[in-house]
Amino acid sequence: MMVTIINKWGIRDFGCRLLLTWLPLALCPSDVEGSDVGLVKKHPNVLLILVDDLRPAIGAYGDPVALTPHIDQLAARAIRFDRAYSNQAVCAPSRYNLMLGSRSTSTGIYDFGRDFRDYYPDAVTLPQYFKQHGYHTESMGKVFHIGHNTYDDTASWSVPHHKDLVIEYVDPASKAAGTTREEALFSNMEWGYSRSLPRGLAWESPDVADDAYADGRIANRAVERLRALKSQSEGAFFLAVGFARPHLPFSVPKKYWDMYDENTLPLPQHVARPEGAPPYAVKYGDEIDQYAPVPAKVTEEPFPDSLARKLIHGYYAGVSYVDAQIGKVLDELAALGLDENTIVVLWGDHGYLLGEMGMWTKHVNYELANHIPLVISAPGVTRAGSHTDQLTETVDIYPTLVELAGLPAPDVGQPIDGISMVPVLNDPESQIRDHVYHCFPRGGYLGRAIRTDRYRMVAWKKIGDPAASPEYELYDYRDNHLELKNIAGQHPEIVAKLCAILARHPGATPPRPQRPRRD
Repeated sequence: MMVTIINKWGIRDFGCRLLLTWLPLALCPSDVEGSDVGLVKKHPNVLLILVDDLRPAIGAYGDPVALTPHIDQLAARAIRFDRAYSNQAVCAPSRYNLMLGSRSTSTGIYDFGRDFRDYYPDAVTLPQYFKQHGYHTESMGKVFHIGHNTYDDTASWSVPHHKDLVIEYVDPASKAAGTTREEALFSNMEWGYSRSLPRGLAWESPDVADDAYADGRIANRAVERLRALKSQSEGAFFLAVGFARPHLPFSVPKKYWDMYDENTLPLPQHVARPEGAPPYAVKYGDEIDQYAPVPAKVTEEPFPDSLARKLIHGYYAGVSYVDAQIGKVLDELAALGLDENTIVVLWGDHGYLLGEMGMWTKHVNYELANHIPLVISAPGVTRAGSHTDQLTETVDIYPTLVELAGLPAPDVGQPIDGISMVPVLNDPESQIRDHVYHCFPRGGYLGRAIRTDRYRMVAWKKIGDPAASPEYELYDYRDNHLELKNIAGQHPEIVAKLCAILARHPGATPPRPQRPRRD
């Protein structure tokens, strides 16, 4: 017989409504023993799956192209957040948003080369918080961003982080020029030296096994570690498994390329910049131009169809490749019987542009760069195949997992900007946020964005000039999820309403200085 446990935040529904006195939170996860009435033996495990550059290009999200059977199966037994958003559309800060529960505008970390502990020495990361409450915490693959003078956080883990490659080529023809600039940057080599190296290729498709690339090796390691953690049977675990694809380069085994017919892949229908957008709000290079045969200097002109199709093909091949690796991990979790007491979170660190509005990758405040997949399976809490339109931010994951695990509300050394989504897991119709908030700095300006059900407003101010008047963008998504025209000038009343929402948030912390290089 299952029971309901009442904790300090409310009722956690595990089946029938037998009420119990709240167990002391000071107990380690392994101290809570089972009984013949079905009380869980320990706090739930957590499996956090992080995927780089994954927009909701997933079958379960309605993408007509993506072949993602394993993520689809996860969504079928979980809750799918249809309106989840990153807090900043770039890798390193986005992962800090997740791990700290803090927005970039709270920490002042908007770029690579900053260590949050320089400014919040008493910060407690999400895995570190679980570690403090008796969990074994462990990570592998791309979890914190490592590279570009940015490093792992050793205090977060019970054992050293298991790193693998993000930029990788295995075809000898792709490696003919030697180390590429992105390989060097992701290895934390000196910036000037790295920039002097040649560009790498944007894709390759050798006929190799999955574990010829890092994501295949990470999946294998995750399987091995799950088996070891199962055999140890000592307390609960927090396991973070980070996958690199579909991040550039689209280096993926041939069989995943073969899943798609390049000639039938749809091209973006709208390739013009948003009408009336400030010039600093858009981008045409920034990352995509670090890979050949993309032009070294990307202009406003859209790519030729042949190049655009190849890049889109490579992206979807990467999506299917990472889906297969996620499937291996989830299958092993089930085979070991660990799925019955493990919370699974699938999270994409930010969205991605595939030529829409003439833009590629991320680094802007627009919808496709910030809309992310978020799927949560919490045994006894989430209903299989449910979904919600509740607006949700990356920073919400920290307090949500803490509450799901029955841990005390965090009192930590950094600001917690997130809101627990547990009420939404219990009732997908719940509405506890009326907007999400994100930001991005571009061209010496910081754009802070408010996204409601219908609108996005971006207020741009020159960094270092607080007295400057903002410049606004406003987009209506009622009929389209692309930014076609900035209507801020035509609707000052909507801008004023959204500015009032923005004013409820603290002012932005100025960008932190880049720290000296660590060798």
